Amino acid sequence: MSSGAAPGAGAMLHRAVVAGILVAVVLPFLPIGLWSVSQQWFFPSLVPPELSLRGWAYLVSPVSRVMPALINSVVIGTVVTMINIVLGVPAGRVLGTTRLGARGGLELLILAPLIVPGISVIMGIQVVFIRIGLADTRTGVILAHLLPTLPYMILVMKGVFANYDEQYEQQARSLGARRVQVFVHVTLPSVLPGIVVGGLFVFLVSWSQYVLTLMVGGGRVPTLPILLFSFAGSGDNVLTAVLSVVFVLPAVAVLAASARYLTGRSAALSGLGTT
Repeated sequence: MSSGAAPGAGAMLHRAVVAGILVAVVLPFLPIGLWSVSQQWFFPSLVPPELSLRGWAYLVSPVSRVMPALINSVVIGTVVTMINIVLGVPAGRVLGTTRLGARGGLELLILAPLIVPGISVIMGIQVVFIRIGLADTRTGVILAHLLPTLPYMILVMKGVFANYDEQYEQQARSLGARRVQVFVHVTLPSVLPGIVVGGLFVFLVSWSQYVLTLMVGGGRVPTLPILLFSFAGSGDNVLTAVLSVVFVLPAVAVLAASARYLTGRSAALSGLGTT
């Protein structure tokens, strides 16, 4: 009986943990969701006494400038993620599969943008970009976003390749596969979950950049964080809540879209390639 009760207790504990995580994640967003559909909401009312779509109507109006900011955020985050994958995968492989004498120094150099105070780094980048004509441009913002995001991608891929077995590639080459075929059919399927995880981190870090975008973009490259801070300073809680929902939803969508690579069959297949 004890053997039969243990799995039931384990399942209940698992469900309780999952429920606790969901509550902890969802509960803070409930007030924001209520604010976004309220006309006004004052203490001591527990719920808005009057509902309204005023905030959402303003959101889709041209005067709100939300759509250009949303497009900028998506484009910048996507391009930054793609560049990180192109640069971070080979760099992570070098650090994860080779035994370099100076690897500790290289890792410290990679982590330097995260260790050095951000405002110091931003000021230096701004001065350089002003001199070379990249200040106040979307290209400059994209290049600046590589600084806080590339370390995440490289370190994630380093961990992936540290457990990667290169013998599979050697076996494929011994059977006549070309380098491109080896990468597409052997390497990529094995490290794809790691690329998705790294890309997720990179996109979210780039998506939420405020000070870096403001300093390098000079206010001429509007993104959702910049617009959100502007709305928050206006004192209109309804509009701030609406934009907060818009700011959070794409991040949730990215997480949901990549969830199948983090668990289940894809993760299991990846494990076969790294054991």
